[in-house]
Amino acid sequence: MTDLTTANGTAVPRFAFGTMQFGGKADATQSAEMFDACRNAGITHFDTAYVYTGGQSETILGGLIKDCRDDLYIATKVAMEGPATRANITAQFDTSRTRLGLDMIDLLYIHIWDDDTDLSETFETLAELQSAGKIRHIGVSNYAAWQVMKAQAVAQTFGTRIDVLQPMYNLVKRQAEVELLPMCADQNIQAVPYSPLGGGLLTGKYVAGETGRLTDDERYTNRYAVDEMHKAAARLVEIANDLGTSPATLAVAWVAAHPAQPAPILSARTVEQLQPSLAGMTFDMTPEIYALLSTIYPTPAPATDRLEEA
Repeated sequence: MTDLTTANGTAVPRFAFGTMQFGGKADATQSAEMFDACRNAGITHFDTAYVYTGGQSETILGGLIKDCRDDLYIATKVAMEGPATRANITAQFDTSRTRLGLDMIDLLYIHIWDDDTDLSETFETLAELQSAGKIRHIGVSNYAAWQVMKAQAVAQTFGTRIDVLQPMYNLVKRQAEVELLPMCADQNIQAVPYSPLGGGLLTGKYVAGETGRLTDDERYTNRYAVDEMHKAAARLVEIANDLGTSPATLAVAWVAAHPAQPAPILSARTVEQLQPSLAGMTFDMTPEIYALLSTIYPTPAPATDRLEEA
């Protein structure tokens, strides 16, 4: 895997915190409380994006990191709004740096695949930012495996490489197991998956009849509309109760336990909501528990058309 280190050279632990809620459902005070809780738990990797909460996520995070920046690993993303062109990447990146109060950002992602922009333009721009010392690592998010490898070949022509991939991955969204995670392990790309709690589905809150993203946000409603996903969440609650822990703790620990050694991005709206996920960092995920949890939702078929030989 790509060795991620903080600005002062310290190894980055294999968990991150996503600040997508900063300045949105988490106000400045709640954001600061979660930041402090993450730091106390040993998290040094903080993830944001140009588009999150209209820029408030980056701005709030920038204020929180001022006194400890060199102890941290900061990631942001560009080109979700607009194309992955030189002009758009540069403009958004400069805005992100201003919001964060940073001259250098540790990891810059291209937020989503862009069919319409030549990969050479995108990755030459990233290579130039890297050569200028404005970024340390290059990442891509929401790419298919073939897109990563195509982009990696282009990146290499500019003397650089994709170091990190950010895919969606959780107990009921397991498509990453087919090609993305094996590719990361083979190509020494660090997987940093988002949504280990499935938009809150895997916390058990919807099993208990509560409301949240899955009831209030059409994107998440549609993403987790499959009945079997909700049945899996109910089974996860049963297993958590038997083990005397939280469903969220199990969900986070299960993602981290994949053989490709992904680094899950935790997130929450409040520090109280965050605590079960933080507990997942130290949960003793035995092979037996991992195998049991892996049965609550179907394992996807391998990436071959010769399944009879798989």
